[in-house]
Amino acid sequence: MADPLDNLAGPGKALRAEAPDAAETAGLLRSGMARLKDAGNTALSIESRFDLAYNAAHALCLAALRRKGYRASHRYIVFQVLPHTLGLGPEVWRVLDKCHNTRNLDEYEGLLDVDANLVEALVQATRAVADALGE
Repeated sequence: MADPLDNLAGPGKALRAEAPDAAETAGLLRSGMARLKDAGNTALSIESRFDLAYNAAHALCLAALRRKGYRASHRYIVFQVLPHTLGLGPEVWRVLDKCHNTRNLDEYEGLLDVDANLVEALVQATRAVADALGE
């Protein structure tokens, strides 16, 4: 059976095939894990914790995709393909997708609306990704 990621790869599609790069993956894992650790620091503002956790999630999800030999054309794709890269279900990728949308509202419109519950859900989802990666 063909890898479902193959169906998403090609010209004009969400992914492109690219040989895995061990050094790149190691750097993404290192960065993601450091940011995830820092996101747990409750002395930081809720906005900083959100930013750290979101960027940790993105780095770890990108590492999972790169291990499979693909690169995403858009940031959000790394979250949506988690069922195929790490076998994680909607309870994880939907949280990450929601946080991606929240991040975009902040980045492009200056509207950051986060609370402790959202940040905790994001940290838990990111830890699930880290666990699935064996980190």
